[in-house]
Amino acid sequence: MSTSVGTAYGPPDPLQLAAWQRQLAGAVPAAVLAWAVEVFAGRLVLGSALGAEDQVLVQMIASAELSIPVFTLDTGRLFPECHDLMAQTEARYGIRIQVFCPEAAAVEALVAEHGPTVFRQSVALRQRCCAVRKLQPLRRALAGKAAWVCGLRGTQSVTRAEVQVVEWDGANGLYRICPLAHWTEADVWSYIRTQQVPYNPLHDRGYPSLGCACCTRPIVAGEGVRAGRWWWEAPEHKECGLHLRVGAAGAVTLARRSGPGASVSE
Repeated sequence: MSTSVGTAYGPPDPLQLAAWQRQLAGAVPAAVLAWAVEVFAGRLVLGSALGAEDQVLVQMIASAELSIPVFTLDTGRLFPECHDLMAQTEARYGIRIQVFCPEAAAVEALVAEHGPTVFRQSVALRQRCCAVRKLQPLRRALAGKAAWVCGLRGTQSVTRAEVQVVEWDGANGLYRICPLAHWTEADVWSYIRTQQVPYNPLHDRGYPSLGCACCTRPIVAGEGVRAGRWWWEAPEHKECGLHLRVGAAGAVTLARRSGPGASVSE
């Protein structure tokens, strides 16, 4: 039986969080999702970047008829295939994906000051572009929520190795549920094939990691999965800030998806 978190959230009770982690150790993703619905009733969402893992989670939610709304962030510069996949997913599962877009005034001000290719001018300006187009909409999407479901996996990179099925997202001030934390890339694609889950065709065209079209290119043999993201920058800068990890001491690090088999959209 789950323990309700009531109506007050965070900072988390470490004993409660540890108890949840023990409770969910070895649980299959579908069971984790059902648990999350019970514990965070009415204040739970799935944040989908339309990546392979996200599509798996949408299928699990829809097939079990779980009450978990789905949202995505439309930066205004997505690949057309992302919009096509969104429509296909909605039609397939009979759902409506809530879309959060950047504030028009913020985008206009950024472009007016720095031009349409602001993201190419410096790392700092590219991060500012990401903040306007991604982070600010994310804050709106998570407002008033107690927890959000993500498609993070521990084998996506060394910095994801410690991802827990349930953990505290200190950067956003709510719980993060990662039902696929212990899945491998092979698990994801096996599920997609057996359940006939719709996925982005760009994954088959050399795009293991998807972002804005202007900031993403296909990779070539031997390159890391994130080599096509902001390819003009050094590897250590290749993050948009969606997955900040805040440690117990308040230290902030970026959780990179840089390992093999990280089919992602952030």
